[in-house]
Amino acid sequence: MSLARNESTLAGHKVLLNDINKYEEESLSRNALVQYIDILERLFIIENQNAFNPNYRSSTRVARVPRRHFVDPSLAVAALGLSKEMLLNDLEYFGFLFEGLVIRDLKIYAESIGGKVYHYKHHDTNHELDAVVELNDGRWIAIEVKLGASQIDDAAENLLKINNYFVNNENTSKPSALVVICGLTKAYYKREDGVIVVPITALKP
Repeated sequence: MSLARNESTLAGHKVLLNDINKYEEESLSRNALVQYIDILERLFIIENQNAFNPNYRSSTRVARVPRRHFVDPSLAVAALGLSKEMLLNDLEYFGFLFEGLVIRDLKIYAESIGGKVYHYKHHDTNHELDAVVELNDGRWIAIEVKLGASQIDDAAENLLKINNYFVNNENTSKPSALVVICGLTKAYYKREDGVIVVPITALKP
């Protein structure tokens, strides 16, 4: 259940072990945890969203810990025994589940055209992206995932801040587009600042 509680996060082995000891009152070794995670991955129950580095020759300190997702976020809901009412009362966790759903769809669509889906976090600047879709020709887009339309402005501000970092850093490649994928918006549109807003229903292969 610890993996379910930490859906769409950068929780490493230490965090998971502490979570298990706190909430499940069980003692589990790190080796046992690694084995369990490996089994779940081989059974295609969970999968990794690996870290993105915009410059493969750089020593830039980007996060290397993968984000782990259930292949279907409904599995996390079932593992925790959550109801619709319980999710609506915890919109923060609901947002993590929504992010897992978007990442699942992005992987399907990106792989159909030879692309891959990563996450990005820079330790020194704290710049972070929910998703990076990279094509096999090196082009990539920066993506923020938000459940509600009220979060679009904050997501766009973060994307523009990160874009400025890449534009001003000659040692990194630049994103081809800045995108906010939102659950509660009906229209696809491009903002005046250049950020593209996409409802999840508009995602197509």
